[in-house]
Amino acid sequence: MLRTLIVDDERLARQAMRRLLAAHPSVEIVGEAETLDEAIAAIERTDPQLVFLDIELGSRGDGFDLLARLARPPLIVFVTAYAEYAVDAFAVSAVDYLLKPVEPERLAETLARVEQHMIRVLASSGQTVQGMIALRTPKQIVLAAPSEIAALRADGDFTHVYVADQPAVMILRTLGHFESLLPSPPFLRLGRSLIINRDRLRKIEAPSRAGARIVLQGITGPLELGRAATARLRELVSPDEI
Repeated sequence: MLRTLIVDDERLARQAMRRLLAAHPSVEIVGEAETLDEAIAAIERTDPQLVFLDIELGSRGDGFDLLARLARPPLIVFVTAYAEYAVDAFAVSAVDYLLKPVEPERLAETLARVEQHMIRVLASSGQTVQGMIALRTPKQIVLAAPSEIAALRADGDFTHVYVADQPAVMILRTLGHFESLLPSPPFLRLGRSLIINRDRLRKIEAPSRAGARIVLQGITGPLELGRAATARLRELVSPDEI
């Protein structure tokens, strides 16, 4: 999900953008703001990946002032009724510049541009950017937020990454590479070959100390754990869960 904030000093404009974004299930609207100060507070509180930003935000400052006050601004798409600010907008590395009233087709182009921008940055850096991880296979690049990853299993120099409600993807990266990228907690390494997302753990079946089965939200069927992984799991979760 693309965590998105709407910043506009007009309530009707914010409502219109909400309606347009509702047609894109990959977008999660985490909040909205009316003024410069509200926008700064909302960005600090919600940590959005993308902001749809109006330029005129009242008497206390504009969209450019907002960017100047942020040490690490999220991706920005300006949304305004004034075409004359476009050059200045791209000078501050805006991903796109939309003129009001925004057309649905133009918004779809913008979201595709945002996704491609994130893919390029992630693929070139191999790191997390704006809270996303790029899972690169020979045929595609899958963007995933850490919260969407349920588990990772090592297979030699490859790693099977289980993104919730999607087929697992095989990535030419070691499990250690992903361990360095993913936050712990909630990600727990259960031995040499498995990392799980603790937040997605729904059930543990451990009929003996020799092994266990765990059910993770977003994965079809349980994952089998060996003796070492089961012992590690016992160390990391509360006793009443096993």
